[in-house]
Amino acid sequence: MEGKVGCASWIRRPENAHLVVLGTVKLHNRPASLQIFAFDPLTTSLSQSPKASYEFEEGSEAVNIAVHPSGDEIIASTTSGHCMLFEFYGQQLSPKELHPLQGVGLQKCLAFSTDGSKFATGGVDGHLRIFEWPSMRIILDEPKAHKSINDMDFSLDSEFLASTSTDGSARIWKTDDGVPITSLTRNSDEKFELCRFSKDGTKPFLFCTVQKGFKAVTSVWDISNWTRIGHKRLLRKPASVMSISLDGKYLAQGSKDGDVCVVDVKKMEICHWSKRLHSGSSIASLDFCPSERVVLTTSSEWGAMVTKLSVPADWKDWQIYLVLLGLFLASAVAFYIFFEKSDSFWNFPLGKDQTTRPKINTILGDPQSEEWGAFGPLDII
Repeated sequence: MEGKVGCASWIRRPENAHLVVLGTVKLHNRPASLQIFAFDPLTTSLSQSPKASYEFEEGSEAVNIAVHPSGDEIIASTTSGHCMLFEFYGQQLSPKELHPLQGVGLQKCLAFSTDGSKFATGGVDGHLRIFEWPSMRIILDEPKAHKSINDMDFSLDSEFLASTSTDGSARIWKTDDGVPITSLTRNSDEKFELCRFSKDGTKPFLFCTVQKGFKAVTSVWDISNWTRIGHKRLLRKPASVMSISLDGKYLAQGSKDGDVCVVDVKKMEICHWSKRLHSGSSIASLDFCPSERVVLTTSSEWGAMVTKLSVPADWKDWQIYLVLLGLFLASAVAFYIFFEKSDSFWNFPLGKDQTTRPKINTILGDPQSEEWGAFGPLDII
């Protein structure tokens, strides 16, 4: 979709009928809006016209979008300094006010926890807020969390929140009570920029993009003790956005000049490059499709794009069941051939006066028989 798009995100739906929500900016006489499009996995494309839309008031447009894991609720931060809640049912977007987030200023970062029980906002003024969802009970209200919040992310178990600042610092917060746990250590020439927790459910890590002088690297932190494990040069240029797939297998980074690279987390090697995807324009949004190896990207110049990744295809459930069925049938056929053709224990040689092979029951005995033989049952006592 071409045109001015400020932000975007996937909306998870049942039976993998996922949708995409776009925050468009004002263009000529067309007001800024929130629009929802259908996604076709066969053609890797969005629908030509939106399924639902909402037009913002004059002077207001979406800055960032967060979608609840259920897919039924969308929160958008706006240039007017408010956050708006949209409930999406059927073909309707119903706007509602979030009273605790009215007039709070520009919120650069919005995020729901993985389990959907918490919601966090990070302002350009450095104010960090964590709420219970949907009660909106305040867990943390820290006006001086950072100089200006640059990025943030919840851990897979929703226990931690990582946040980074424009001054290069990074902090870790406990989400149950909002207590700061630690600040990530860094050298004098290092600046933390973006952060994402691992999502594969094995050993938990925190990935951070770090600017070391003129060199951009991705560092990995062990969240059991918050120590740095190592770093690697991946994008090899400053990243504007970072995302991780829902199953945690892939990490993606978008550059400030329109490139996108996708990394195999297990090997920490690049497995897909999309160079000049948004040529000359900074990638504003980068999000993995919940069920397909597809990424959604946006930029102010090139609008929204969906790109199929050149990575190995995942096994589908029906393919796994088909393989198991094939193995079972192959085992049954092999056993039948073995029984009929081999000279094994079951394939007895015929005696002189034997006209046919004895039945297995006559050799092993009839398990249903009550006969104990001539002596009867033995009394061991």
